[in-house]
Amino acid sequence: MKFIRWILGRLILLLNALFAPKPMVRSSEAQQQVDAQTSKLKLYQYLACPFCVKTRRAIRRLGLNIETRDALHNPTFREELETQGGKQQVPCLQITHDDGSVEWLYESSDVIAYLQSRFT
Repeated sequence: MKFIRWILGRLILLLNALFAPKPMVRSSEAQQQVDAQTSKLKLYQYLACPFCVKTRRAIRRLGLNIETRDALHNPTFREELETQGGKQQVPCLQITHDDGSVEWLYESSDVIAYLQSRFT
């Protein structure tokens, strides 16, 4: 079963690379403002997780520069996700608000809806 999951994961990554969405184009000033806002966002994810791929595709389509954190292969990120976020589920968007408070947003559809409402 593990081998089948590995093969399917690689197939998903290959198809994602072949059919990557084109990013939204903004003026350089607008992109700098978006980059400043996205510097407070972190996406905890697994490389070959289909829901994480879906989320990363939406991030690319929106032209966002969001730091991705591999919670599968990096024990520090996995521990942060579990202890601070409350559960070890990906994709998860860590949102640091201007007042310093941190919000953890789970579920790919919820993360994408949040990003679309904020950056389109």
